[in-house]
Amino acid sequence: ESRPHRDVLRSAHIRLVPVAELRGLRVGPKLFQYVVKVLVQSVQLLYTLLRIDQPSYILLQNPPGLPSIAVAWVAGLFWRSKLIIDWHNYGYTIMSLSHGRNHPLVQIAKWYEKLFGRLSDYNLCVTDAMKEDLWMNCNIKAVTLYDRPASYFRETPLDLRHGLYMKLAQDYEPFRAGAEPVDCSAERSAFTERDGRDGRVVESRGRPALLISSTSWTEDEDFSVLLKALEDYERFIDEGAKLPALVCVITGKGPLKDFYNELIQKLHFKHIQICTPWLEAEDYPLLLGSADLGVCLHKSSSGLDLPMKVVDMFGCCLPVCAIYFECLHELVKHNENGLIFRDSSELAEQLKMLFWEFPTLEGKLHSFRQNLRASKELRWDESWDQTMLPLLGHRE
Repeated sequence: ESRPHRDVLRSAHIRLVPVAELRGLRVGPKLFQYVVKVLVQSVQLLYTLLRIDQPSYILLQNPPGLPSIAVAWVAGLFWRSKLIIDWHNYGYTIMSLSHGRNHPLVQIAKWYEKLFGRLSDYNLCVTDAMKEDLWMNCNIKAVTLYDRPASYFRETPLDLRHGLYMKLAQDYEPFRAGAEPVDCSAERSAFTERDGRDGRVVESRGRPALLISSTSWTEDEDFSVLLKALEDYERFIDEGAKLPALVCVITGKGPLKDFYNELIQKLHFKHIQICTPWLEAEDYPLLLGSADLGVCLHKSSSGLDLPMKVVDMFGCCLPVCAIYFECLHELVKHNENGLIFRDSSELAEQLKMLFWEFPTLEGKLHSFRQNLRASKELRWDESWDQTMLPLLGHRE
């Protein structure tokens, strides 16, 4: 549904082969519909895999693994290819969010993942906790390959920020300047101003703070936590706290977006504006690199994966407030590169503390960003070369 990043589209080494999405099946019970959908997808995917050039390796991300793990294994037998599964989570735990852990479909999906997962030649996973779980519960030996940000996730220069703000202001009210500039030749957004004479860009005085969160709008992210925290933040300002106005941007597409948009429309803030845009692939890193704070509400369905959105935020040196789950400490270091919270009231207090007397070059928010700048974490391509190529024993 979305256009890939231009680096993917321009690469001479990547060929995209679309698989049509099955729509319009509304006949019979839901279980029957699901079975038919899986069968049709199996045929589609197998047909697609058997028509491409013979691969040396088939690299598959799980989830979604039903039916792709079994189909990729069959294609691997045909091509005599090695199958690599990249375990980002368990599909059956995601299904359990809507059906419950004891639902027959969930139990079948769990059995399926364990059975077919063992047929792979190599396995990658995103946390040490998942590596241990795969071995203990599935008898699958995996190598931890942490998600890393791509090279284009970095802090955005002020001039590029201004161009992005002006572009977004065409469609989204929170990015527009609140008043006309005194100098008619100046170009203003809610956050920046470009001088019409020398073209220099500066941050607007008294600008709002920019808070960003990204989501796929699914059951494993409860955005009512953020909305309640914003209500408390509004109350802090009304009570006289030295806090800035907020622009809260929540990006992404997903099944629960309309539900949360209805909740947002019922809120009547004086000091907070919320918008839920869908960004182009090139604009998303620019916005992360322009924000003041990121918020992550991802609660792993298995407790074993890490949120990629936080990885990308850290690549942009953007401090994060993230909701707690078991292995989050493998990524977010509390009081070092961000903060971990457990409920809306704790998040509200963290926002109050971080944005007190904003903008300032003192305090936790600034020190978190400095720590992220100072850290020399690997980028994606470096991490891949160090971990994956020795595993394969080749020079690809």
